[in-house]
Amino acid sequence: MTPNRLTQAIQSSRLSPIVAAARALQAAAHRHPRRISAAVLAVLAGSAMTAFGVAPLSALPESATPIVTQVTEAVEPAALPAQLQGLDLQSLRLYRSDVTRSADTADSLLKRLGVDDAQAAQFIRNDPLAATLLQGRLGKSVKAVVDQGRLLELVVRGPADTSADIDTHFTRLTLSRLPQGGFSVNRAVLPLERLPQMGSATIQSSLYAAADDARIPDAVTNQIAEIFGNDIDFRRELRKGDAFSVLYEAHLADGEPVTWGNHAGRVLAARFINKGEEHNAVWFQEAGRKGSYFDMTGRSKVRAFLSSPLAFSRVTSGFAMRFHPIHRTWRAHLGVDFGAPTGTPVRTVGEGQVSFSGWQNGYGNVVHVLHSGNRTTVYAHLNRIDVRRGERVEQGQRIGTVGSTGWATGPHLHFEFKMGNQQVDPMKIARESESLQLSPAALAQFRNLAVDVAQRLRTASEWQAAGAQSGPRFE
Repeated sequence: MTPNRLTQAIQSSRLSPIVAAARALQAAAHRHPRRISAAVLAVLAGSAMTAFGVAPLSALPESATPIVTQVTEAVEPAALPAQLQGLDLQSLRLYRSDVTRSADTADSLLKRLGVDDAQAAQFIRNDPLAATLLQGRLGKSVKAVVDQGRLLELVVRGPADTSADIDTHFTRLTLSRLPQGGFSVNRAVLPLERLPQMGSATIQSSLYAAADDARIPDAVTNQIAEIFGNDIDFRRELRKGDAFSVLYEAHLADGEPVTWGNHAGRVLAARFINKGEEHNAVWFQEAGRKGSYFDMTGRSKVRAFLSSPLAFSRVTSGFAMRFHPIHRTWRAHLGVDFGAPTGTPVRTVGEGQVSFSGWQNGYGNVVHVLHSGNRTTVYAHLNRIDVRRGERVEQGQRIGTVGSTGWATGPHLHFEFKMGNQQVDPMKIARESESLQLSPAALAQFRNLAVDVAQRLRTASEWQAAGAQSGPRFE
């Protein structure tokens, strides 16, 4: 054997155990990556050590001699005791949250929050200011900081007390345990934060069910139904698989969504796909004119007549033949009945003048409004009337409340639309009525806005298609 071959054989015999061990380690790493990583980390966490590297054997031909490079490096051990001591000094506050209910007492509310503190319950019952947390509107948000059942702090957020501030401010009531014993309580009225937020959903059964699944507030859903009411008959034309996206103002109190009442800001833009057809709406206000909703071309979504005299309700009897519940015969129903609880506000569908206000036979309490073009709307079975004969009314103005007066078997609104003295289908009239047009200067501004809004609505749709629980927020 030549000297060179002898040298190679010796080197090969010395390296073969290393090569075999490295290949075994590589195979184990592929089979058990987490175990190998944990073992390496455990070694590195110790004192100073020697690290070495081996070129990837899989990249070398069988006949090649592996090149081994040895590197020595000192590794400082982590200062774990100091870090643990620092964590011990940090205070961690855990809290529970809930909302107030109609049957709540101080004891029942605190029990739901995990509080077992008789002193705190007594303070809430006896202190006039603290007791207000159980008064007024339901659904106030309540957050409690608790230490082994003892109440340390209770924060209650609810609506502002005055009607002038209820849409812009909220009330924060804070109850705190004092170091020397007892509790203190203070109250502050603070402005609500308005933050644009997106939502998107696909219809499976109903509009409201889809909105609930997407955590979109009912107040926003009501506006969506109102905005597209002249384009879509939500009673008969909604289909499984229809989808919508919406950009709206979310109201936040201390950075948290408002939980009380029907509290949500204006819809800023929305897209609804019904039976494959796309409908869009963008809020825009031209200088010197009322704000309104427009489609992407700048055509107004708000027409001379609304599609419904109620914000959103269940149609119990449409403009068609029906079996009369009192006369027990089949008759043409020359109006639309909207089922709603007694006291629900009724609004006029268009601007005009009240031509009749009072009691009228089977209609009970009824209001007639005369509009341009010899058109009249009739609102019957009212519980109360809020307008007088001869009074001018604007579109959407409240004229009374739902009731069951006259020939009514239950609380509902009977609504008619007349052309001259002939009743016609209100939905058909609403869809064919005239709409507002933007000026050329405003139209140019609107189109710039529509480009940005369209992108946001597409983003919401993509989030929904990807399975996100809620859409993104836009600061």
